Amino acid sequence: MNSQEKNKLTREFGLSSLSVNNRTSVIILTFMIAILGITSYISMPKESFPEVVFPTIYVGTPYPGNSPVDMENLVTRPIEKELKGITGVDNITSTSIQDYSTIIVEFAPEVDLSKALQDVKDAVDQAKSELPTDLDEDPNVFEINLQDLPIMYINISGDYSNDELEEYAEYLQDEIEALSETQEANISGLLNREIQVNADPYKMEAREVSFSDIQNAIAAENVTISGGN
Repeated sequence: MNSQEKNKLTREFGLSSLSVNNRTSVIILTFMIAILGITSYISMPKESFPEVVFPTIYVGTPYPGNSPVDMENLVTRPIEKELKGITGVDNITSTSIQDYSTIIVEFAPEVDLSKALQDVKDAVDQAKSELPTDLDEDPNVFEINLQDLPIMYINISGDYSNDELEEYAEYLQDEIEALSETQEANISGLLNREIQVNADPYKMEAREVSFSDIQNAIAAENVTISGGN
């Protein structure tokens, strides 16, 4: 084969040649695919707040009169030891504070929630033999439902009195609950009113007044009567 014959050789990709030779058909096919894609996207069901299930179990144990170190050694560690033997556990997080132990058990998403709850309850039951015998209450075990957790926190602060902040919070609560997308809005962090009565025992004795008399007098004044003219 001489050099002139070599120059006459051409190479081509079949699909590219087919597309070039049938440009109209390719354009129509591309347009149809685009229309079908847009139609499918529009008709696809969507949720603003889709339900997400991550099996998470809470274990809370009260033990009054004990320091965080004692709570860790006497309560948290024995329960954690049994929980680590459960299959499907992704993570275990524990917190030991004064008088209380908290353990959060997170499972893999594919684990059934009811099975995870039962496995944790069984593990806690096995750990009871190692827990202090003078526990006032058994460990509290329940599932954590992410759907019940707030999705938004709104903080109200400023150079206002507690009554004014409460009034603003209640107004905002009503406005938020009026939205059709809102299930519930709760107010927390308000200071409760408290009236302190400091009695003088010597004056009480001189006037022959007892603590019961003071209590009854306060209770008699703290009465709300409805239906009056």
